[in-house]
Amino acid sequence: MSWDGFQREALAELGYRLYRRADAGPPAAAAEEAAPPAPSTAPDRPPALHPLHRALLRAIGRAAGDRDTARLCSEWPAPEALRTPAAKRALWPRLRALRKRSR
Repeated sequence: MSWDGFQREALAELGYRLYRRADAGPPAAAAEEAAPPAPSTAPDRPPALHPLHRALLRAIGRAAGDRDTARLCSEWPAPEALRTPAAKRALWPRLRALRKRSR
């Protein structure tokens, strides 16, 4: 099955691991990654937020552009670590407290 870039990204965010047939050519993502990134001329900006962190910020009623966003996201576990139920349960009390403070 061939997936376009958006589908691969969405499936990866959902935690799916994509496989390819052994007789297939190199994955399209490998060709894209092989090209060196273009030099950035944009002014220094905070690093892009992971989609899960953006969703958590929305859930607690914060905008992604708030000044304390980077601090909040750095306190949360990595999105890959939140795949276990125990990690999700541990995060809920902190999110509830943040939501309560933002109201």
